[in-house]
Formats: sequence, C-alpha cells, structure tokens
Amino acid sequence: MATESPRWCTSSYSENGGQCVSVATNLAATTGTIPVRDSKVPDGPALPLRAAAFTAFVAGVKGGGFGAV
Repeated sequence: MATESPRWCTSSYSENGGQCVSVATNLAATTGTIPVRDSKVPDGPALPLRAAAFTAFVAGVKGGGFGAV
C-alpha cells in the first residue's frame, strides 16, 4: 500500500503577507485529517486536524465567528 503525499496549497487570499498557512486537503479522504503548516516553514512540522474540525473552523471564519484581525 502506497502512502499518499500531501499536496500543499495556500489560499489566494493570503496576499503574500507572511501570515499564511498551507493545507493538504488531498489527504482527507484517505486519512481523515487535513494537515496544516506554517507556509513560511515548509520543512517544519504539520498539525494534522480532523477533517470535521477543519471544516467547522473554516465555516466559523467565513461566518465571522472570530472577529476582525
């Protein structure tokens, strides 16, 4: 069984301001997690979030549940 490699992407809304994260949503179906990492440190650690938790977080951000930064 081959292990799928993460395909990292960064939001087009990040505007290259240096405060971005990269996510690898391609692993959600096979592992049930979405790894998240600091886009400035691509060789650094990744935090594996459960897909449902990541989805809830994104919905909260889109809904303004975290306020303005």
